[in-house]
Amino acid sequence: MKYKLVFLSFLFLACLSCKEQGDTKVLYLAHTLPQTHPVHKGILKFQEVLEKKSEGKLVIKVFPDGMLGSEREVLELLQIGSVAITKVSAATLSNFVPEYHVLGIPYLFRSKEHQFEVMEGPIGKSILEKGEKFWLRGLCYYDAGSRSFYTSKKAIRTPEDLKGLKIRVMNNQMAINMVNAMGGSATPMAYGELYTAIQQGVVDGAENNPPSFVSSNHHEVAKYYTLDQHSSVPDVLIIGTKFWETLSEEERVWVQESADESAQAEKVYWNESVEESMNIAKEFGVEIITPDKSLFAEKTESVLEEFLKEHPEMTELVRKIKGN
Repeated sequence: MKYKLVFLSFLFLACLSCKEQGDTKVLYLAHTLPQTHPVHKGILKFQEVLEKKSEGKLVIKVFPDGMLGSEREVLELLQIGSVAITKVSAATLSNFVPEYHVLGIPYLFRSKEHQFEVMEGPIGKSILEKGEKFWLRGLCYYDAGSRSFYTSKKAIRTPEDLKGLKIRVMNNQMAINMVNAMGGSATPMAYGELYTAIQQGVVDGAENNPPSFVSSNHHEVAKYYTLDQHSSVPDVLIIGTKFWETLSEEERVWVQESADESAQAEKVYWNESVEESMNIAKEFGVEIITPDKSLFAEKTESVLEEFLKEHPEMTELVRKIKGN
């Protein structure tokens, strides 16, 4: 990580020098996703629109594939001003801004339409702004789909089918509580270990969105995919306030408008990726199950109750989202 900090500090200084010598400002954008990912395509749209709006005065250089570190490492680079922009999961941001925890509550949103009405409205924008005191300003949300269960031994049609199954989850208390509440045995594990763990029976399954299910090749070892869609945690495009403060008012408008346009384009890329991923999974013999989601939602009511007991200050925010 030290060499990355030195390297990025050099790039940042080079960027400032370029600013003094000409009209172009270079914004370094780093993220951990592969270049085939729909969110990366959304970022390329951001890059394209911003350069066009600014007539070449603002140029983005993208570092994908985790070239500059993990999500948390890149957030730290934003905080010190070595990188201008990144994309991270709202789950990662919840370590800095507690309000992002709320977006991971199971079945918080009634539909995809409801989710984006909330996130693109006053509620979502207020959450984006809360990161500023941590030097992390939110620009927009990217669709990261809905997480669903996939298993190797048997199909999950009701929550009762989860009983006795070890389900890999992120090392996140809400995800752990959710799986346990449904009757499964939540098993935190590094994502890179999951393919082999399913293959060898160390765990019986996991939960993720369709593009991740296929891009990680988990469809080769898990032949049942249940679209219970228990959580819809978005990705967030973040700009470091240290870089934001170097921009003029006009440049800030260009950046924000370009981010908003890219978010709308990314939704289309995401839907195309989901369709493609589902077709690939079916070709590999994966059984796609569409269950009664209300059965799963009922089992997770205790997760919300426990969360609000621990975070009573979030009660009003949850109320507003549900009533939106």
